[in-house]
Amino acid sequence: MTPASPEPPAPAAPLEAARAPRRLIGPFDATMLVAGSMIGSGIFIVSAESARQVGSPALLLGVWALAGALTVVASLACAELAVLFPQAGGPYVFLGRAYGPLAGFLYAWGLVTVVQTGTIAAVAVAFARFLGVLLPGLDGPREKVVAIALIALLSAANARGLRTGTRIQNVLTLVKVAALAGLTFAGLLLVPAVAPVAARPGLLPPDGFLLALAVAVAMSGPLFSQSAWTNVTFPGAEVRDPARTFPLALAVGCLLVATLYVLANVSYLRVLGLGGIATAASDRVGTAAAAALFPGWGERAMAAAILVSTGGCVNGLVLSGARVVWALSRDGLFFRPFAALNGREVPGRALGLQAVLAALLVLSGTYSELLRYVVAAELVLSVLLVMAVPVLRRREPDLPRPYRTWGYPVTPFLYAIPATVLCGLLTMARPENAWPGLLLFAAGVPVYLLWKDRPA
Repeated sequence: MTPASPEPPAPAAPLEAARAPRRLIGPFDATMLVAGSMIGSGIFIVSAESARQVGSPALLLGVWALAGALTVVASLACAELAVLFPQAGGPYVFLGRAYGPLAGFLYAWGLVTVVQTGTIAAVAVAFARFLGVLLPGLDGPREKVVAIALIALLSAANARGLRTGTRIQNVLTLVKVAALAGLTFAGLLLVPAVAPVAARPGLLPPDGFLLALAVAVAMSGPLFSQSAWTNVTFPGAEVRDPARTFPLALAVGCLLVATLYVLANVSYLRVLGLGGIATAASDRVGTAAAAALFPGWGERAMAAAILVSTGGCVNGLVLSGARVVWALSRDGLFFRPFAALNGREVPGRALGLQAVLAALLVLSGTYSELLRYVVAAELVLSVLLVMAVPVLRRREPDLPRPYRTWGYPVTPFLYAIPATVLCGLLTMARPENAWPGLLLFAAGVPVYLLWKDRPA
C-alpha cells in the first residue's frame, strides 16, 4: 500500500476575499514571464567577476554554458511538478507535497524575506544606476528614490489586474531580448572598434583543487542570473491549460536565455577580450562592449536598453512573488488579510507588502549582501525541488501526469549531482557567504512552529 503523502496545511476557514483567481496566463505570456524574469542586469555585469575568478576565456564560457545547462535540466523536471500542482505558490506547494509542509514553508520564508524582495531591490537599484549613465548626478539618495519609485510604480500597475501586468511583461521582454540579441550579434559580426584588452599577469586560471573552487565561485553569478525561471510557477493558479503551458514556457524560455547568455559572452570576449571584461568600469561589461562597438553613442544606447531589461525583470519578479505571499496567507501561515484578492482579482495587499519589504531593503542597502548569502541555500532547495519528481513518482504513482519529465529517471540526477557538488565547493570557497544564508532559512523553523498552531 502506498503511504499517504504529506499534505500542505489545510486552509483556515474560507473568507469571501480568498476566492480563486482566474486562469488568464497563456503560453506566450508564460514564456515571456520566464525569459523576462531571468534577463535583468546580471548578464551585463557578472561576467567581470567570473572572468577574474577563472582567468580563462574557455572557462568563462564554460561556467556560463554549465549554468545554462543546469537551468534547462532543472526546468524540465520542475515542469512536471507545475503540471501536477498548478496552484499559487509554485515550489512552496511542490516541496510541501513532497517533503512535508515545513519544507514548503522554509522555501516561502526565504523567498519572501530575502530572495524575491532582495532581488527586486537589487535589480531596481541596477535600473537606477544605469539611468545614471543617461542622467549624470543620479547617485546616493537619488538612486534609492528612483529604485523605490520603480518598485511602487510596477506594483501599482500589477495591482490593476493580471492583464496589465502580463502586457507590461510581454512588451518589455520582447524589447530586452531584441536589445541583448542586437548587442550580441553586433559583437559577433562587426569588426571590433578597439583591440581587445590583453589579460593582465594576475588573470590566469588556478591549478588543481583551487581551479574547482574558482569555478564554483565563478558560477554563482551566472546561476543567480538564471535562477528566476521558477517565477512562472508562482502564479500557477492563473495559468491557462497548465499541461501545455508550463512545459512549453519553461523549455523555450530557459533555452532561449541560456543560449543568449553564452553567445553574449562570446561577443564580449571578441570585443573586449578577457582582460577588458575583467577590468570593465564598475563591472559594466555590457556598456563597455557597446561603447567599444559604437564609440560616442553605444554606451548610452546600451544603458537605455538595460533600463528596459531591468524594468522588465522587476515587473516579472513583482508579478510572481506576490502570489507566494497570497498562498501562505491562504494556507493560514501568514496574516489572513493578505489572502484577499482586490477588485481586479489579483492579490493587491500582497503586492503592497512585497513592495514595502523591497523598498526597505533598498533603503538599508543590505540586499547585495543578503543575496550573496542565499546562493548556497538556494542550491540546496533547488536540488530538493528537482528530486521531488522521483519522490512523488514513488509516493504517488497514480497521480495523472499529462507531462512527464523528459529523460526521466536520469534528468533529475543530471541536475542534483553537479548542483550538490557545486554547493559543497561554494561552501568551502566562501563559507562566510554560505552559512549565514543556510542559517537564515533555518530561522524559519520556529516561525513555522508558531504560525501553524496559531488560531485562524
